[in-house]
Amino acid sequence: MRLNLGLLLFSSITLITACGFGDDAIDDVRNQPNSFSGSKNAVDDFSPGSTGDSGNNGGLASKEVRITMEVPGGLAPNGEPTRRNLRIVKPDQIRVYQTNSNLQDLGEPSISTRTDDNGFTVIEFQQGLPLAPDVIIEARYGNVTMRALAADADRDIKINPFSEYLVRNTITQYTSGEFQRIRDCAKETNNALCLNKYVWPTLADQVHDFEIDIPTGASVSSALDVLSDRADFANYVASMADYALLDDQSSGKISASSADYNSVFMGVELGQTFLENSFAQSGQWGVRLGREKQTGTSAQPAYLYPGLTLASFDIFNIKVTNLATQIPYDRKTLIHKRGNAFFTRGDDTWDLNTHSTSPGAATLDDDARLLAGRALYQSITGKNSARTIGWTRNPYFLDAYTSGASGPNTGPDRALAGYFSAGKAIELESERGKLKRKQELEAHYLSVLELNLLRQEGFDADTLNGRNYNTVYLATRFAETSTPMQVEAGTGDWQISSGSGNSTITQTFTTLSRDNTGAVSVNNAGNRSDSWIITPRTALLSTGDKNVGRLNLDVNNPAGQFGQPDLGVGASVPDGSLLAFNLTDAASTNDIIGDGLLIAAEKATSGAPSSGSYRVQGFVLGMKDGFNRLIHLDNGVLNLSGATASLDSATLEVLHSVDFETVSVPASGQVAANLAYTNAGDGQVSFSAGDLLLEGFVTADQSQFFLLYRDEVNGEERLGMLIATQLP
Repeated sequence: MRLNLGLLLFSSITLITACGFGDDAIDDVRNQPNSFSGSKNAVDDFSPGSTGDSGNNGGLASKEVRITMEVPGGLAPNGEPTRRNLRIVKPDQIRVYQTNSNLQDLGEPSISTRTDDNGFTVIEFQQGLPLAPDVIIEARYGNVTMRALAADADRDIKINPFSEYLVRNTITQYTSGEFQRIRDCAKETNNALCLNKYVWPTLADQVHDFEIDIPTGASVSSALDVLSDRADFANYVASMADYALLDDQSSGKISASSADYNSVFMGVELGQTFLENSFAQSGQWGVRLGREKQTGTSAQPAYLYPGLTLASFDIFNIKVTNLATQIPYDRKTLIHKRGNAFFTRGDDTWDLNTHSTSPGAATLDDDARLLAGRALYQSITGKNSARTIGWTRNPYFLDAYTSGASGPNTGPDRALAGYFSAGKAIELESERGKLKRKQELEAHYLSVLELNLLRQEGFDADTLNGRNYNTVYLATRFAETSTPMQVEAGTGDWQISSGSGNSTITQTFTTLSRDNTGAVSVNNAGNRSDSWIITPRTALLSTGDKNVGRLNLDVNNPAGQFGQPDLGVGASVPDGSLLAFNLTDAASTNDIIGDGLLIAAEKATSGAPSSGSYRVQGFVLGMKDGFNRLIHLDNGVLNLSGATASLDSATLEVLHSVDFETVSVPASGQVAANLAYTNAGDGQVSFSAGDLLLEGFVTADQSQFFLLYRDEVNGEERLGMLIATQLP
């Protein structure tokens, strides 16, 4: 570990790597090539096996880091172009110093430096790589000075507006006591359970995964303003900085050494398309649904199933929970063009894609919340085709609910989460064996609900028979008809008949629609009664065919192991108390439901809770004349108090102006209301205040609410789905 701060109060030594000093130094280098030939650059190194930040860490010894400085394009027109409209430059000066929560220069740590074969500065921390945010690397290029933290997980220290934002907007928010706690955790070697040891290296690395373009003419100051105005980026940084303060009393690990989960995943997106010239700049709704992916051949079939894996292991005697997600998904979109022209795009346009998180450390807090900063791998569709598309996605902060483990060798039976992530679709072109980024094809903003339900080999679907469930669902329907956009959301009562495989379901629902003139309407009078069939969907695993809790949902004949069910594919927790289904082209007996998410939980025999605090996450779709809106409720809180409740949630909002053909970047908003709270029995509940209505159910153990969101604000009709999960 690094030496104690008291031993490191040495004079700061300046490292000179390029031109001279002075405010006019930038003029001396504006016309220089500034090429780092042979190094990795994400512009021409697009890989599905990495996040958006292409790490330049090859050839480093264990205690070394490499310095890469990136400035806005207008400050170095001849610098090497890289992602986000930045340019790679050789800094005039680099210095390293320790700091405190006031960002004071407290002297240089024990380091040595060298220049690698490509001209980059490499720094060795002789007492070990820093893990706390108490060592700063500062670089100057002409009159531009920016900083980064030395604690960076991939050891490619990028000094740019993103790293400068992190330094400026986090460290000074800590009290001196909080900052010392983080330092003590990072250098702890006495086997204490310090869970936040790796938060800062993760955060320092992941800020560089964000795909946010800095305007070419930006100064450092205006670039920081751009980042401050991106609510998703600012919220992620703030959430991770708070996570670093998690106390040492949390459990830190799952009960089992590893646990696998079936994932039921729905993402609602609103963005802007540039893919087709005739629709360029039009707004675009989208829906993404988890789906299994065939990876083998007809002779030797193999499948990738949507899933999450949690594993516990020791690093330096610290118990760490590692998680990784891999969710293949289908995508459908609806282009909404100026003049209210609508165009659908489905699997004829969008290949099956994959939502895959980079494996990393997480924290299980009080056996109830799974916390982590999650980076997403890039993916490629249409590789080697006429149109190769690269998909890159921003990190997100995961705050997932987990149930308590049922035994010493069993993981939690569920991990439920909602989160927001922006991203891009980028045209790729092959050059000398590498995929080079070309024009941007899409900007998309995605709100997700993800239900991970524990896999159990030998799951018996008969455990569901004879049980009664409450349900909520939300589904979208895109079409090139007189009603191109519809969102349907409903609640229901589901009775699964003993021994028959059939089940009776009754639902009441609301439909939010936009017709082909652009007019928006709401119909609250929908009702459905039908008989559905649940059957096990056997998984083809490396160990053979297994029933692991995956389910088919049909109206007529069961779809079988590989067939497409009438309604969708889902999963159950091992005891059958919670079910979730991805509705895909779902069609009931007499009508079309659409593409979406259905959640069912066994009815509660006890009353609904009258007190408690619950984390609220979810998405809301809003429409009015001339505008579309996506709202993500970002880790809000629902507080219960007798017959009343309060909802207070920050939101991330994206607004599409149809006439102006603009789609805003995510902006901060707020939902706050004092609500009347009604217990309708059997776990069914509602919350209301004026036009705002939350309606759904609470689980039998009172730990989770699943709710539909209905509201009207200034003529904008809103419909969505929320999950509210108990806080420790």
